[in-house]
Amino acid sequence: MYPENTTLINSNLTPRKSRLNGVNSIVVFGIQAFIIKYLIGEFVKNFFNRPWSEVENEYKYAINTPTAHIKQLHDLGYMPLIIRALAEGARCPIRVPCMTVENTKPEFYWLVNYLETLLSTQLWQPITSATIAAEYRKLLTKYALETTNSSDFVQWQAHDFSMRGLSSLESGILSAMGHLVSFTGTDTIPAIYAVRDFYGSEGLIGASVPATEHSVMCMGEKESEIDTFSRLLDLYPTGILSVVSDTWDLWKVLTDYVPKLKDKILARDGKLVIRPDSGDPVDIICGLPKYEKTLIAGGACFQDTKGQEGHGRRVNSEAEAKGVIELLWDVFGGTTVKGADGNEYKVLDSHIGAIYGDSITLERAKEICERLKAKGFASTNIVLGVGSYTYQYNTRDTFGFAVKATYGEVEVICNDSNGRPSIVREAREIWKDPITDDGTKKSAKGLLFVGWDADKKEYYLKDQVTRAMYESDENQLKPVFKDGVLLKRWTFDEIRKRVAEFS
Repeated sequence: MYPENTTLINSNLTPRKSRLNGVNSIVVFGIQAFIIKYLIGEFVKNFFNRPWSEVENEYKYAINTPTAHIKQLHDLGYMPLIIRALAEGARCPIRVPCMTVENTKPEFYWLVNYLETLLSTQLWQPITSATIAAEYRKLLTKYALETTNSSDFVQWQAHDFSMRGLSSLESGILSAMGHLVSFTGTDTIPAIYAVRDFYGSEGLIGASVPATEHSVMCMGEKESEIDTFSRLLDLYPTGILSVVSDTWDLWKVLTDYVPKLKDKILARDGKLVIRPDSGDPVDIICGLPKYEKTLIAGGACFQDTKGQEGHGRRVNSEAEAKGVIELLWDVFGGTTVKGADGNEYKVLDSHIGAIYGDSITLERAKEICERLKAKGFASTNIVLGVGSYTYQYNTRDTFGFAVKATYGEVEVICNDSNGRPSIVREAREIWKDPITDDGTKKSAKGLLFVGWDADKKEYYLKDQVTRAMYESDENQLKPVFKDGVLLKRWTFDEIRKRVAEFS
């Protein structure tokens, strides 16, 4: 459908709009994995290396168009494309392209945007999840420094629980790889192998711990729940052990079972992690900001005295009023440390901890950290299980990703000064600016140059540049793939370091 004699198309991947408040850039991630898996892997295995007759029959089964151009590509034996991209792990501002694609042979101009859907579906999710994970890392680091003056534990403080809530195995892996860019805690084990295969690492990619689920606790029966706890402590005498604790009565676990097992817990060479899994995560973990006992008809309750705006509710027991962290402190105590703000904060004994993994969001994570801080507890007393509530409630439009062409070339016949006809390549700048749109879909124009502003420490876009400027060393969009060959391979360690530097 392109004009006759089209010879080149240049397209880009750009985040056009942020729908997350305060997030104005994305983490570039997943391009290398896409190239290795699809442009070098799947296309070679399932297209180039198969007999043309098989490929043609399969193509015609679903698509009723001529196949001469497809055969021409099949005969070539590789993807005649050049991809330029920002360094993986870099922060790319909204409306700045993180990648461009163009054909290297004129007869395959059609291939560039032929890949639009595949590029989009495979890249928006790892980039989006990597960006959100980086926001968690920034938030948790801020409060860890404020309340402990150290960020060493933060890499473990957001644990990926999302796999079962993602739309497929592949989307779970893509998202979880993005999470691992900023954290090492994950229950999405296939993502660890994917990172190893696509990026490689000299260090720890990700890890998890022994952890129960409700079926384990239920099989032990309600009346014997304390015995289940005791048996598990014997089964795992060392290391971290996470036990789901709200199968029936979380507050009884914390005020009855845990105190009775205190000596056994303290004798372990490791940490028992209590895991609530239902209710309002902020109130369950932190309790009420300030509370007092109030007599009402039929008994007593504990009334929030509005230590923080927005509260004022009642709970039925002092345990609920205190919340998980304060109850664990009552039993095990711990130490106090001076935070960066100069105040002292309580840190639980190293043998005990807590994790909460239901319906966590960035907003709730912030409120949890704020409420713990207000009560004099370090934010690092809690690990957050970050699941599909964070990583599945997103779409391609979370950051408005789009693959769009901005430049093309067409062979046209022109007369020279002597009136003799000759064939020349005419450059055509491509752009869109819908009159019915709010500006989100307005595109850049022509060949694109991404520069680096050393003072602002951010990338910027300049469009309508010359071919020489586009291909210059100053352009931060560097060649990473050309004609079937990966030109640049980032390690996961490099990506993590870059994300940390940009954050």
